[in-house]
Amino acid sequence: MAEAGPGFLEQLKSCIVWSWTYLWTVWFFIMLFLVYILRVPLKINDNLSTVSMFLNTLTPKFYVALTGTSSLISGLILIFEWWYFRKYGTSFIEQVSVSHLRPLLGGVDNNSPSNSNTSNGDSDSNRQSVSECKVWRNPLNLFRGAEYNRYTWVTGREPLTYYDMNLSAQDHQTFFTCDTDHLRPADAIMQKAWRERNPQARISAAHEALELNECATAYILLAEEEATTIVEAEKLFKQALKAGEGCYRRSQQLQHHGAQYEAQHRRDTNVLVYIKRRLAMCARKLGRTREAVKMMRDLMKEFPLLSMFNIHENLLEALLELQAYADVQAVLAKYDDISLPKSATICYTAALLKARAVSDKFSPEAASRRGLSTAEMNAVEAIHRAVEFNPHVPKYLLEMKSLILPPEHILKRGDSEAIAYAFFHLQHWKRVEGALNLLHSFRMIPYPLEKGHLFYPYPICTETADRELLPSFHEVSVYPKKELPFFILFTAGLCSFTAMLALLTHQFPELMGVFAKAFLSTLFAPLNFVMEKVESILPSSLWHQLTRI
Repeated sequence: MAEAGPGFLEQLKSCIVWSWTYLWTVWFFIMLFLVYILRVPLKINDNLSTVSMFLNTLTPKFYVALTGTSSLISGLILIFEWWYFRKYGTSFIEQVSVSHLRPLLGGVDNNSPSNSNTSNGDSDSNRQSVSECKVWRNPLNLFRGAEYNRYTWVTGREPLTYYDMNLSAQDHQTFFTCDTDHLRPADAIMQKAWRERNPQARISAAHEALELNECATAYILLAEEEATTIVEAEKLFKQALKAGEGCYRRSQQLQHHGAQYEAQHRRDTNVLVYIKRRLAMCARKLGRTREAVKMMRDLMKEFPLLSMFNIHENLLEALLELQAYADVQAVLAKYDDISLPKSATICYTAALLKARAVSDKFSPEAASRRGLSTAEMNAVEAIHRAVEFNPHVPKYLLEMKSLILPPEHILKRGDSEAIAYAFFHLQHWKRVEGALNLLHSFRMIPYPLEKGHLFYPYPICTETADRELLPSFHEVSVYPKKELPFFILFTAGLCSFTAMLALLTHQFPELMGVFAKAFLSTLFAPLNFVMEKVESILPSSLWHQLTRI
């Protein structure tokens, strides 16, 4: 089991400080009330006798009003704390204690020179968290017409959000357009088509462009959105490939003639790579896996610098389908590098290969008796690494949560990436005997993982981005779980306790009056004892001057 990290100790310290602050504040206001309401005289004995007389003359209605008001104030604090927690994910009281009270109580000053390195480290971590919250194109995204739209026709649900489709429109404008499109009528039409929000308007514009010329991007749009089957999409992509190769060869010869020609060649390169990648995905979906693997390998050799499409993740999935585990290991050796951005596909595929070596013979009972072997330790560490990178994946691989169609964009380390990975790789984990049993021990993630042992601390922005990427009917997986802050529980208990006292005082006024007087007498007994000792030690004249001050 993981030990409690420093964050837990800091939270515990903050809770204790605020609990004492709250209690002493209440006590201070009670004393202030007694002093100013009763116009306390100068002598301590007179003060105590006056207080006792006042308490003895209180009616049960006063106690009902007092406890009812306390309950109301605690309830208002509870409502505010709950609203602030739901909106900002943290406790307002705890945040104030961290920002303002802790420095006053001897906390560490973040602006001090001795902590400059820590501050720099925190800022670096924050910058990395922001970069990790970048939205990426899903390398295994489905076809809109042949897959997403068919899902809508059957279920009546929209699998894609407006935010996700808007990001795709921006990608299409980036990859498939350039500044010289207005010089070619067909490309000018397609430039406007990619900006259209209405799918039928986009499809009509693509047909209009094809009437003018053999336009590769028009075929792409029709293959993605109009084709209702993968076979139809493949036919259109083959026509797009023929047109795209011609444009690519022409622009390749002219790319050094100026900046405009270079931009056009870059656009034609993106178009050609996209077409070949989608053709390989069509072959994979139609069962021609070896052909798909060959097409992906050729594409990666022909365009080794175009890593934006993450074609190696398509290749890994196809190789796992062929059970070519040696080839999978070779691809991982090239892309599972510390200098390259990680993904769930990389981390979990590496874990699957390590688990495959020991999962068929692995037994938790036997391992606890004899200890873990080297291979078992490597498998456990690989799964630990994968789970730390994306803690949402085990829920889907273990079928503890239902899958939906993956979005067109994913957030690394988020729920959207977990869905995209499990949607295609669940079958590969099931194929390896015992792999899911080994993963089952990691279904509950220890909290220290969010602090970041192998990776940067888990970013806090994933939940918001995932809610934008995933449809509303899907319950977004949240990690780490937002537990109720201490002060919400504290104020809830205080509100309930005071409300119960108000109810009991209203129902049994005499009995509660006796209890209240006995409690207050006991509460004032130590104070009365101390004051008597102080008054007996100090001269009466000095004490008189102090009380006047």
